[in-house]
Amino acid sequence: MADQSRASGAAAAPVGGTPGAEPKVAQWLLLFTLGRLAIAAALIGLLWALGLPGTPGFLFGVLLAMPVSYLVLGRVRERLTSALVVRAERKEALRTRLRGSDTDDAG
Repeated sequence: MADQSRASGAAAAPVGGTPGAEPKVAQWLLLFTLGRLAIAAALIGLLWALGLPGTPGFLFGVLLAMPVSYLVLGRVRERLTSALVVRAERKEALRTRLRGSDTDDAG
């Protein structure tokens, strides 16, 4: 629960001053994805260099990459989550506005 309030609070700060600015979801998603791939490749390469051959080295490297990327990419993950929250709130506000205009016309 504290993580959710911290994530939405961090997202509101950079977006608050510019009402027309889009959250940088694609940028953070690309950075997070490339970071995870780089960590996995580095761990797989390290295990192969240490002598763990072929498929077992690959699978163990991928398995090790999960917790390592969780720890290393924590800040990027939080910013990506913040951008996704801002985008979802904007979409919901737009839906609410569009629904509100339909009910005003009918009444």
